[in-house]
Amino acid sequence: MPQRWKTVLSLWVPVLAWAGVIYFLSSRPDLPRIHEPWLELILRKAAHIAEYAIFGALLARAVGARKGQVVVAVALGAVYAASDEWHQTFVPTRKGNPLDVALDTAATLLGAYVYARLRRCAPSPDSDMAPRESH
Repeated sequence: MPQRWKTVLSLWVPVLAWAGVIYFLSSRPDLPRIHEPWLELILRKAAHIAEYAIFGALLARAVGARKGQVVVAVALGAVYAASDEWHQTFVPTRKGNPLDVALDTAATLLGAYVYARLRRCAPSPDSDMAPRESH
């Protein structure tokens, strides 16, 4: 397999795998319930933030960490979030929520931003701080 394909696969397979995790969780009509409504709301929204922040970081890794590329990553995450909420309208006991699309998009932005910032702070392979290969 050519190196270019290996690179493309190494960048996009994690994105697709994580999208699959999100799809699987959204397909579950029987997610565990918590009897305290306020606690359930907090935990469910925290789960949205975590899953889409990870998704945003993976998208930024695949698309690129420059400003315009992060915008593309967030746009892709927003489209996926909207399709995920639409998908939930077909799952018994679930419903799509436009506010969740906004929350998921914000979480995607957070993940992509954090990834981009960390990427900029990371030492380049040429720098003195990069690990040396031992021979």
